[in-house]
Amino acid sequence: MQIRPVNQQDEPALIQLIACFRVALAELRGQEKQPDLTAAEQELMDYRDKNFPIFIAEVSGSLVGYLVCRVDGDVIWAESLYVEPANRRCGIASLLYAEAEQLAEQLGGDAPYNWVDPTNSAIVGLLAKRGYNVLNLLELRRPYPGEQLSHTIKVGSHEFNCS
Repeated sequence: MQIRPVNQQDEPALIQLIACFRVALAELRGQEKQPDLTAAEQELMDYRDKNFPIFIAEVSGSLVGYLVCRVDGDVIWAESLYVEPANRRCGIASLLYAEAEQLAEQLGGDAPYNWVDPTNSAIVGLLAKRGYNVLNLLELRRPYPGEQLSHTIKVGSHEFNCS
């Protein structure tokens, strides 16, 4: 396995991964979505236009994951992180995330910042294993059409049932 910056030859495979990431995020919200390669290509072009560093994970010549970082001065945001389901739980996400941490260190900033969908327990678990703590895990919104929320949030003495 190799973790490296993306290059132009990687773009067709990266577009496919970006489309799969968007499908996976929709599934977290209880929505069905088909991969949209046109939207994924536009998203990649936006990343390129903004000079966001992109790292990929390659296994046996195939791209299996990626990480996009947003740089804002000395602050690094882990913008999106995705690993194909068949290649998860092998340490790939941790290796990709280590690139964001290294980039933050090189720029003299703190650890990368993350915006995490509160229903994405996988990334919360990954970050917890890397020593990160949840600072703000409260998002209030109406459910998306067709979304089934099924968790309870406790804030002080108040309990919110999101089902």
